[in-house]
Amino acid sequence: MNHDHYDNAYIADILKSTRTIALLGASPNPDRPSNRVMGFLLSKGYTVFPVNPGQAGKQILGQTVYRTLSDVPQPVDMVDVFRAAEYLDGVVDEAIGLETRPKVIWGQLSVRDDKAAEKAEAAGVKVVMDRCPAIEYPRLVA
Repeated sequence: MNHDHYDNAYIADILKSTRTIALLGASPNPDRPSNRVMGFLLSKGYTVFPVNPGQAGKQILGQTVYRTLSDVPQPVDMVDVFRAAEYLDGVVDEAIGLETRPKVIWGQLSVRDDKAAEKAEAAGVKVVMDRCPAIEYPRLVA
């Protein structure tokens, strides 16, 4: 897939078909983008599981925080990645190693690794990079 440009229909379909999201790199700080995006996604009816090893067992926006993707208690449709781009390959490895793979790995703004994306796509997982669902949702779904 060409990750320099996404068809609106591709993004809209992902946002409309997704119900559960693991938000990797969730922050309890309301000034952090991950916290604001998590609040937005919750407000749109998504079930969001925050993942942050440093916050595991605590609550962010009323949701229990998990240490790793494999600790999330149910399969998720999408992994939303708020980590630096150099960690995306490891996130892909963890996600495709899950018993039930997510349908989508979504790299937030500035999170792009084309080799990691190729690996995910080869495993049957859709990829979006350098985009934010809180920006795309109002543009394509609302």
